[in-house]
Amino acid sequence: MQLNWGTKLRMFIDNSKHILHISYKPSMQEFSKTAKIIILGILLIGAVGYIISLIVGLISGTTI
Repeated sequence: MQLNWGTKLRMFIDNSKHILHISYKPSMQEFSKTAKIIILGILLIGAVGYIISLIVGLISGTTI
């Protein structure tokens, strides 16, 4: 069964209301812990990328 655009829009609005209804504002402690984990992940991914580029540069004989 194909839904028309009005039905799809209504479903989207209802789903959005549901998500907003069940979400909550995190406490400062929860926000701080999440931010630290995200920053650590970004630094870790950057370090891995740098190490890989160093290895590839050493193998191919080029400089960074």
